[in-house]
Amino acid sequence: MFTKAGFYTFLYGERIGDAAAPPLLKLRSSNSFIIATIAIAVFTDIFLYSLVVPVLPFALTIRSGVPQKDVQKWTSVFLAVYGAALAVGSPIFGWFADRSKSRRIPLLLGLLALGGSTAMLAAGDSLGLLITGRFLQGLSAAVVWTVGLALLSDTMKKEDIGQAMGYMAAATSLGSLLGPLLGGIVYAQAGYYSVFAMGFALIGLDIILRLLMIEKSVARQWLPSEATTSTADSNSVAAQNQNETIPEAVADKSVEHVDPGLSSLPVESEKGSSTPKWLRKLPPVVTLLRIPRLLAALFGCFVTSNSLGSFDSVLPLYVQRIFHWNSTGAGLIFICLVVPALCGPIIGWFSDRYGSRALTTTGLLGSVPCWVLLRFVTYNSIGQKVLLCALLALLGLFMTMIMAPLMAEIDHVLTVEEKRKPGSLGKRGAAAQGYGLFNLAYAIGSLVGPLWAGFVIEKAGWGTMGWSLALLSGVAAVITFMWTGGRIMLKGGERRTGEDVVV
Repeated sequence: MFTKAGFYTFLYGERIGDAAAPPLLKLRSSNSFIIATIAIAVFTDIFLYSLVVPVLPFALTIRSGVPQKDVQKWTSVFLAVYGAALAVGSPIFGWFADRSKSRRIPLLLGLLALGGSTAMLAAGDSLGLLITGRFLQGLSAAVVWTVGLALLSDTMKKEDIGQAMGYMAAATSLGSLLGPLLGGIVYAQAGYYSVFAMGFALIGLDIILRLLMIEKSVARQWLPSEATTSTADSNSVAAQNQNETIPEAVADKSVEHVDPGLSSLPVESEKGSSTPKWLRKLPPVVTLLRIPRLLAALFGCFVTSNSLGSFDSVLPLYVQRIFHWNSTGAGLIFICLVVPALCGPIIGWFSDRYGSRALTTTGLLGSVPCWVLLRFVTYNSIGQKVLLCALLALLGLFMTMIMAPLMAEIDHVLTVEEKRKPGSLGKRGAAAQGYGLFNLAYAIGSLVGPLWAGFVIEKAGWGTMGWSLALLSGVAAVITFMWTGGRIMLKGGERRTGEDVVV
């Protein structure tokens, strides 16, 4: 029977009184179940975001009375609102999640926002209501990405985090694929409300999984073996802190992989810390923003998000104008862009074993010629359609080579910083705030991308949009090559001597 103690235990993630162990505890707290739950939450968020992408140009004119000449402008604004909400919500929810006892409460609050936003988008027949619904949808996404990725960081071993993030990238790609595809087909065949019926069904599944999932920290209260392991790990960390060094022999594999030689870096004590005293009193997110390696990863995330947001804004309208496709065709064209990203887990696996520098740099450099070659898609023919599909497929593959490794890179930066300066990221660490910054960078890209592409293509044309995004990718390739995995100039003697280096 569900007791009062059991209810509060469920809500707060801390055993209250004599609360019995939840049913199927080991299954519901297993790595596989947690990864599946967060992946479906990410899929749901991206699916509902992209569901209206091919529908929007047609629905704006019919439901909201927007003149045809203003559709491009309002499409870009509508998509950018989502990015603005994601940018506003991510740091706030990250700060809150790192201070809450359980990740469950923020995740459930995110579901409320998601349900409300979907209802607004389904019922809205004015620009004000539609934009409000889109803003709420962005806030929900901030919770899912910030808290969900932090939960993965809490759950997974550091040497496996890249593969776990690969699954998130695959879920993102699948949502990006099925959202526009089903949105366009269902809208053409069954109308506007049927599009959102799919969304409500998916939200129902998401609710069930989020309620069933049990965090590792909660499960340890009933599983003595895991609790013992956790205590032993804590004692080991405490012993390291007392010695004020991180012996190479006990350095975990992930840090050794993330930055060869960092396992022997000295641990900063509070007295000898190079961090100003006033700065140590500020939230951990301020400390994170002083790490160039993290800033490089965030810039790479911004560039990728900016590229994806650009396509969401202009691609449906461009294929409609050049190839005379309807909403179904506008949805189907996204298949070429996102199918290659389903290999995200494989790329994450490679990132775990061989590092993220080569993958991210190759992805960014490889996308440069693809962006430039888009300028040659200018008229309606079979050859032009094949060229566009091929370029989109290559861009999809290169973007996957960027995102999964950079998502894991953020976790590695947090691990290294905590080992170098124990306690500098707070008692519970700063995983949620780190991924809150990731979301902020992604959100800024989602905000800038649609506006960038929409206004550039309106003022200077499709070709100019392509080379401008190629230039941005080239700059990002240089930055990530220099800093991803640790500053490349310090791979030699400075790291071997164990000097305090910036990572």
